[in-house]
Amino acid sequence: MKLSVIMPAYNEERTIEKILRKVDATGIEKEIIVVDDASTDSTGEIISRLEGEIPGLKIVRHERNRGKGAAIRSALPHVEGDIVIIQDADLEYDPGEYSKIIAPIKSGDADVVYGSRFLGGPHRVLYYWHYVANKLITTIANALYNVNLNDLETCYKAFRTEVIKTLEIRSNRFGFEPEVTAKVIKAKYRIYEVPISYYGRTYEEGKKITWKDGIAAIFFLVRYRFFN
Repeated sequence: MKLSVIMPAYNEERTIEKILRKVDATGIEKEIIVVDDASTDSTGEIISRLEGEIPGLKIVRHERNRGKGAAIRSALPHVEGDIVIIQDADLEYDPGEYSKIIAPIKSGDADVVYGSRFLGGPHRVLYYWHYVANKLITTIANALYNVNLNDLETCYKAFRTEVIKTLEIRSNRFGFEPEVTAKVIKAKYRIYEVPISYYGRTYEEGKKITWKDGIAAIFFLVRYRFFN
């Protein structure tokens, strides 16, 4: 089964080449769709240089910054694989774990797989309040949708391609995470979780998500629970 890796990228000049080479080195049959979300640093130049060097690399460009959800939406028409996985353009998540993330889909047991940072894998010790906010958002989702997720806000989400292409994602920024979660649950797709490692970064190292995105996540969870 061919894997399609969707990688939104905005001002990731420090990490974009390293993460692309890590994805390339996985040994899995794949394509990599990088969406340059109107970067103002050298991200665009770096991926252009790598386009002829890394097999299966495709580039989509936004003329203005639109956010993670919009980048994923722009990438989907270019997907040719059987499974889609989301990969951030930093080094917080390890592409070497793709095989175990997509295994439940390949075996026919799952339609969607979440790589959970809270199921026992090694992780960098960082912000306490980020951990609390993540747990709060996940708990609210579990209560609203009657499920038992451990890590709603994880980047590593893998989907059968036909599943994610039917979800009609509308969020532009980090609202993608609660929206896609709400919609796969309401559509009764089979969701699995697997433990992953997590090499988190600080704001000084380029982390972008803020408390405003946490508030928005709760809003989206409530909205999609009670409205179409």
